[in-house]
Amino acid sequence: MSHKIFKSTFWVSIVIFVLTMGVTAALLFSFLESRTLDELREEANILSYGIEAQGQEYLNRINTDRRVTLIRRDGTVLYDNEADPSTMENHSNREEVEEAVKSGSGHSIRKSETMMRETIYFAQKLDDGTILRVAVTQDSIWAILAKLIRPAVILFMATVLLSLFLSNMVTKNILSPLNRLDLDHLDNNDVVYDELAPLLNRLQTQQETIRKQLNSAKQRQEEFNLITENMSEGFLVIDKNTDILSWNPSALRLLGMTDEPSGSVLRLNRTRDFRETIFKVLSGKKEELTLQRENRTYKLIANPAYDDNQEEVIGAVFVILDETESIKRENFRREFTANVSHELKTPLTSISGFAELMMGGGMPEETVMDFSKSIYDEASRLISLVNDIINLSSLDDENMEFDWEMIDLYQIVSEEISHVQAAADKKDVKIRLSGVHGNITGVRRIVSEMIYNLCDNAVKYNREHGSIDVNIATTTNHVIVSVQDTGIGIPEADQSRIFERFYRVDKSHSKAVGGTGLGLSIVKHGAQLHNAQIKVSSKLDKGTTITLRFRKHA
Repeated sequence: MSHKIFKSTFWVSIVIFVLTMGVTAALLFSFLESRTLDELREEANILSYGIEAQGQEYLNRINTDRRVTLIRRDGTVLYDNEADPSTMENHSNREEVEEAVKSGSGHSIRKSETMMRETIYFAQKLDDGTILRVAVTQDSIWAILAKLIRPAVILFMATVLLSLFLSNMVTKNILSPLNRLDLDHLDNNDVVYDELAPLLNRLQTQQETIRKQLNSAKQRQEEFNLITENMSEGFLVIDKNTDILSWNPSALRLLGMTDEPSGSVLRLNRTRDFRETIFKVLSGKKEELTLQRENRTYKLIANPAYDDNQEEVIGAVFVILDETESIKRENFRREFTANVSHELKTPLTSISGFAELMMGGGMPEETVMDFSKSIYDEASRLISLVNDIINLSSLDDENMEFDWEMIDLYQIVSEEISHVQAAADKKDVKIRLSGVHGNITGVRRIVSEMIYNLCDNAVKYNREHGSIDVNIATTTNHVIVSVQDTGIGIPEADQSRIFERFYRVDKSHSKAVGGTGLGLSIVKHGAQLHNAQIKVSSKLDKGTTITLRFRKHA
């Protein structure tokens, strides 16, 4: 009986051992081949992105232990990191290349003549029709089995011994240690059988790998959140079912949402254009849409997101841009161009008309004198307009270099008052200057132009027998210039617009007193250049006070 049990146990052990080794080797080799092919596919995808973005030169900068080959559609080798492409034969008949040309990707496995090594090839067709092939050479299943002979013998002997001496306790000794395994804390397990050690080590290695991958994914997510949260543009991601997956605070702000969005993106905007944009982008089309909300204009740019094979749309990415200011600038540019054209055309038309009449001859000398005076006035107006436009252009030019120096504002104001004194005398307007000397750092020409325009406007829009009070005061850090007149005043509704180019509160009165409509624009841009503050205080029929606050010279 004992002999029979011995023989049965022995042959069962042999059969189990052989089957176990064979199945394990087959599964392991199949897994290795599958994993190697997945790695080659992933590396090909990465390389294809680099080639499509930077061209074939990208391959010269990569460092990989895989063999990389770039093949033209007709089979001609364009690049190989292990051989000279000019010496390589045509690859059009290679199995993986043929399959990639037909279906977009392909692979094959070729064994060496000794059957101890095999090469796995993966080929992928790029957008321009070229084929990118990545290959790796590894041991064949026979080579792997040859390396496992010694461990297999040891395992076989252990199996025989265990079968002989522990047959009665096999169930208890196997089930009890397995039941005591703590898979959450692998370091705390006592390895009863040597056969369990590789499994526990493998599990421990996998847990460590998963932990590192989770930490890496968490770090990338934090970096992504940091970038998107600080974007001024709105960012929104949806899946193929229109459900919102990700967003940033700017998206909530631009779309006017106070709560975190959830569910379908179609809830955010129920307009027909928005719905059509969503469905089109999920069908694979890039779309753009202009949205209006609370007097602001937004541009929605939608791009489809594809799977790894770039075949199926799995969602969409939206970028929301606030274009209100750019549209305002474009409208302002058009308005400014139209105003400049009109303002230039008016004096030129008058000059041309008077000159044409004078060319006819036969006019009394007094009429000729009147026409000459009109031509002179219109030419002066034209010159003034051109000078103002030049001044504004220089202030708008960010690359313009200015000569900065220490300026005594009291002296500048005194000089500019003398320039408008003659016009003030004609209207019997008294100008009074008071205050103290105060120094600032500025551009003398621009500061003089700013003060002149304020004083000139105070005279033009003043009443007969009125007055102008100009005061210079200083504080710890600032020098303040105020120009107060007793003129017609500015309506409250127009006070926010008086610094716009060519804007006039009363066009008929402005035409009567002359001027280009650019004076206060020059004051505004000059103040911006000097980081000065402007304050306007005005009441109809009582007068206007404009105050400039400059930072004192250090």
